[in-house]
Amino acid sequence: MNIYVGNLSFDVTEEELQREFTLFGEVLSVNIMNDKYIGSGQARGYAYVEMSSKAEGKAAIAALDNITLRQKKISLVEALPLSDKEIEISRPVKKANWPRSKTRRRSDGAS
Repeated sequence: MNIYVGNLSFDVTEEELQREFTLFGEVLSVNIMNDKYIGSGQARGYAYVEMSSKAEGKAAIAALDNITLRQKKISLVEALPLSDKEIEISRPVKKANWPRSKTRRRSDGAS
């Protein structure tokens, strides 16, 4: 089971999260998301914790949701799996009855 952990303090480490979640079962992975792609490496304030079973994950969510960790209340939810479906991208709808002229008309009657 994959768990989203939100509202993390930037000071929380993966080891700390692993310690908290290990109390409820086997932790397969802990990934604190950061800005490594833009070069800063700054933590983003959320993480994903993967646990070996759904029962262990639900127990961890029930016990750890809204606890204070490094002066911030964390929030936990079951992370949704990535979809195998392709995402449909809708195209913007062209607005009807818009004037095609790029000039503005003055409201005082002058041209």
